[in-house]
Amino acid sequence: MAAKKLRITQQRSSNGANPRQRDTLRSLGLGRIGRSVERPDDPTVRGAIEAVRHLVKVDG
Repeated sequence: MAAKKLRITQQRSSNGANPRQRDTLRSLGLGRIGRSVERPDDPTVRGAIEAVRHLVKVDG
């Protein structure tokens, strides 16, 4: 059975966010508004999404 994937899209700018949140976006593979990536649905990725939930949209 294939692992479930999450599609993460950056919806808001990281301008004004603290450096830790910017680093989290980069670690997810984001950095521009409108960019989307697919990541596995695991606790590590869920935690990163939670840290920047106000900047991204998640489709699962």
